[in-house]
Amino acid sequence: MTTYDDRASLTDLTTTAERVRRSVEGVIEGKPEVVRLSLTVLLAEGHLLIEDVPGVGKTMLAKALARSIDCSVRRIQFTPDLLPSDITGVSIFDQQRRDFEFKPGAIFAQIVIGDEINRASPKTQSALLESMEERQVTIDGHTYELPDPFMVVATQNPVEMEGTYPLPEAQRDRFMARVSIGYPSAEAELQMLDVHGGVSPLDDLQPVAHAHDIVKLIEAVRAVHVAEAVRRYAVQLVGATRNHPDLRLGASPRATLHLLRAAKASAALSGRDYCLPDDVQALVVAVLAHRLLPTAQAQLNRRTAEQVVLEILQQTPVPTASGGAAVPAPQHQPGAVYGGRQQPGARRL
Repeated sequence: MTTYDDRASLTDLTTTAERVRRSVEGVIEGKPEVVRLSLTVLLAEGHLLIEDVPGVGKTMLAKALARSIDCSVRRIQFTPDLLPSDITGVSIFDQQRRDFEFKPGAIFAQIVIGDEINRASPKTQSALLESMEERQVTIDGHTYELPDPFMVVATQNPVEMEGTYPLPEAQRDRFMARVSIGYPSAEAELQMLDVHGGVSPLDDLQPVAHAHDIVKLIEAVRAVHVAEAVRRYAVQLVGATRNHPDLRLGASPRATLHLLRAAKASAALSGRDYCLPDDVQALVVAVLAHRLLPTAQAQLNRRTAEQVVLEILQQTPVPTASGGAAVPAPQHQPGAVYGGRQQPGARRL
C-alpha cells in the first residue's frame, strides 16, 4: 500500500528529474527521449553506452548530465596506450612511511565519463568490469568501495574501425542501456547554432541537484511495485532472445534484471509507484539490443538486433488486467507526469 511518505518521494523524484531534464536539454537540443533514457539509467543504478557517429553530441550529453548534478566527475579519454592502473589506481611505495600508499584512479568518482571507450585495449577495458558490476575496485588484495551514486557514461564511434577494439560481450552486458543520439532536426540544428555559436552552454551549466538527492531518488525507485504478471512478461521477452533463430547469443539474466530496474525507474519518472507492461515495452530495445549477436545468415540478410527485438515484442502476449494477469490499478494520482503520458492501466499493442 502506498503511504504518504511514498507519495512525497515520488513527488520529489519527478520535481528533481524535471530540473535535471531541463538542464540537460538546454545543451542537447531536440532529443528529449535520449535525455529521459539517461535519467532512467541513472535512477536505475545502471551504466549508459552512447553509440553514434562523430559530432552528434555524445560527449556533450555525458558532460551535461554530469554537470547537472553536484557530484564528483572524472573524464577518461580512452587511448591505445591507456593502462588499467590509470583507471583503477596504483599502490606507490612511500619511503617516509616505509609502506605502500594507494593512489586512487579516475574510476573513483560518482559519474565517470569514458570517452571513446573502444579505443583502449581489451586489457584496459577489463579494468572496468569489477567496478561496473560490483561498484568496487580490488588492488593488491585490498578492496576499495566506490562512491554512491556511481555511474559510467561511455561513448564510442561504431563506424570508425582503425585504432579501435570491439567491446567484449562481458562489458557490453554491464551497460544497462545503449542509446544513439542521431542527427537533429533542421529546427533543432538552427537553435543549436544560436545557442552554441558563441560560447559553449556547458560553461554556464550549474548543478540543479545534489548527489544525496540522487541517492534518495534511487531508494524511491527501488520501492516501485512490479506485479508478477509484469515480471513474467519481462522474463518472456528476454527468454525469447535465447531461442530466436536469427540470434547466436541471447540476453543474459543480468539483462532481465536491468530491464526490470529500468522499467521501475521509468514508472517513477512518470509519477507512478507501480510498473506497467508499457514501461517494459518502451525500454526493451535500449536494454536488450546491444547485448545480442545476430547469426551470420541474419547479418547477410541485413537483420539487426533491434529488428529482432521489435519482432519479439510484437509476438509476445502483453499481460492485461482483464485477461486475468494482475496489473495493479493506480491508487492515487501523484502529481504531474514527467516525460510521458499518464497511463491509467495496461493496454495491448
